[in-house]
Amino acid sequence: MTKYRFVPMTASYAEDVAKWHYPGIYTFYDLDQDPEDYQEFMDPAGWPETYFAVLDDVDDLVGFFAFECAEGTLVLGLGLRPDLTGRGRGEAFVAAGLDFAAKRFAPRGFELSVASFNERAIRVYERLGFTRTRTFQQETNGGTHEFVEMRRGV
Repeated sequence: MTKYRFVPMTASYAEDVAKWHYPGIYTFYDLDQDPEDYQEFMDPAGWPETYFAVLDDVDDLVGFFAFECAEGTLVLGLGLRPDLTGRGRGEAFVAAGLDFAAKRFAPRGFELSVASFNERAIRVYERLGFTRTRTFQQETNGGTHEFVEMRRGV
């Protein structure tokens, strides 16, 4: 089983993530699909205590997490390297992020939003104890898209 190590985001890691391209409908998650998201992700001022690169046991970059505290709840953003998706690694990756976040930030709970078409990710989150709390429309990637908000206690 892969061990994950969380390190502060750096310019090199951010540049690598920015080059990732997901297949098929998942191109929705390519960083270059939304200029505002891209700009925020690439801004080093936002990295401390928010953005973390995730390395595997041989120090290869395998993903990232973003953590933002909102009234005791930790809002998560995350990405797994495209070639690792759909291969049964998501649950361990997300579980590692939740464990890291619980120890570092001690939140009362977790929240995340996921595109409603991404049933694969929704199943992973549900297996880890998240429940669907609402569906909403959000402007992103040049249009309005449906998202599912999910929450979980610690």
